[in-house]
Formats: sequence, C-alpha cells, structure tokens
Amino acid sequence: MSELIHITGRAETVGGLPISRLLPAVQRRAVGPFVFVDHIGPAELAPGQGLDVPPHPHIGLATVTYLFDGIQLHRDTLGNEVLIEPGDINLMTAGRGIAHAERTPANARNGGKLHGVQTWIALPRPLEQCSPHFEHYPDTDLPRIARPGVDIHLLIGQLFGHISPVAVESPTIYAVIDLAPGASITVPADYAERALMLIHGEAHADNSVLAVNELVLLPETGDTPLTATTASRIMLLGGAPLDGPRTLWWNFVASDRELIEAAKVAWQEDRFGQIPNETERLPLPVKRATAD
Repeated sequence: MSELIHITGRAETVGGLPISRLLPAVQRRAVGPFVFVDHIGPAELAPGQGLDVPPHPHIGLATVTYLFDGIQLHRDTLGNEVLIEPGDINLMTAGRGIAHAERTPANARNGGKLHGVQTWIALPRPLEQCSPHFEHYPDTDLPRIARPGVDIHLLIGQLFGHISPVAVESPTIYAVIDLAPGASITVPADYAERALMLIHGEAHADNSVLAVNELVLLPETGDTPLTATTASRIMLLGGAPLDGPRTLWWNFVASDRELIEAAKVAWQEDRFGQIPNETERLPLPVKRATAD
C-alpha cells in the first residue's frame, strides 16, 4: 500500500488549556467535511481551574464536541444550556450565525482531568446560511460496535452496518476505536477521505506507526489494516470531499469571503444575539483569512 501522510499538530492554548491543532494544516485543509480539529489536553486541572472560552460567534459550520474525561457547559444564543459529559456528542449548527460559550461549570472546579476533541464540519454550500440549530446526543444514544478485542463508539455516520442517529448535512464518518493489545480491525474505504488520530497507546495503520497529536491520512481507495501493540484509542474521521474550497477566518467558515466580512460587522455591532448568564464576549481579532 502507498505510504500514509502524517500531519503533526501544532501547540496552541484555548480557554487557558493546552490543545494540539491538527486541521487546518499545510498538507491538507480538510478531511471530508472536517475543516478544523483540536485535540484538547489531556489537562490536569488544579482546584478552581477550568476551561473558560467566553462568547464567540460562528457561521457556515457545525461544531462537534466530544469528551473523554471531564465535563463542559455549553451556552448559546438560542438559549441552550447543556452539560457535556464523556461520550456525548454536542452538535451546534451555526448556519447564518450563532454565538456560544464553553466553560467548566462552577460546581465542577474541584480538580481532575479535561480531555476531548472539538471539530468543525463545514456545511454544504446550499446550507451555509441555514437557521442555526442545536442538538445534544447522550453517550447511550450512540451505537457501540463490539468485536473481540475491539470496542467502537460510532459518533457520526455508518460503519460495519451500524448507523449513528447524529444528523449532519453531508456524508461523514466519526468514531472512537478502542483496541486491546494485539487486536486488529480493517478500516473500510466507505468514505473517500479518512484520517486516524491516536489518542493514547501504540498502534499502526498498515506499515505506518501512529503517534499522539498526529493526523494520519488514509488512501482514498482500499481498506486499511489497523493494529494495536498496547491498549490504544484511535479516532476515525472523514467523509465525502467538500463541494468546493472554504475560507476560514477566526471562527467563521464560508465559501464566499463576503459572508465572512458581513459576519465580522455583525459581531462588532453585537447582532449575533445574547447568551443567557454570560456578560463577556471575545473581541474580533485582526488576522488574515486562509482558504483551501
């Protein structure tokens, strides 16, 4: 098989916590509809410490939050206030515009670990300006696929005959694969664009060793064998290719730069709406846009 492409994440800080940003990258701007991937932590929180991301806006995308450890409170301009716990999927579709805040709840700042992944899925062009909406799927609503030495938590899409109830707007695969030492599976080429991200452990895909804080791009054709040397957890993500390039500017994603310019003005003029129980807001940064 062809040699796999490895993308190394770059270290950033979000809300006071360390993250590894894997997309967008020089080698690849998107994998399927995924245009943004942050591996959050794992961070050991001291008593009183937590995640604090004040209100900020989005357009043209759906945010997907998944936690391995810890809890997080989501608030948005639709009035939603939802606690995200490990194994849940938090799906916020921004469409023409929404703002949200992400925090560790005040009553949960007793120390402990926070560890998870946040991704952005670009909306198809016809839906970039849809009405914003929000869905939360608890852990127990998402399929588990059990095989000898293998446990798969299917978050979005279809895999091995199982279908997730999470509703997204384009063909998408997103799953957590737990492998026992020596266990193997074959990752099917059901979706044209796919990538693997090692969360912990030691594993290899075909003849490529996986590393933490790397995104490994799989070939578009042909199944890929995945084997663990030690107990390992790997994220699988991807889907159908985007229906054209996207521009990313701060928290905005769009196929037309004019939509981003309009969103900048709307945020500066405080037209995204208010979030109950929030008084802060992140200012608009001064930065350049990037495009596919």
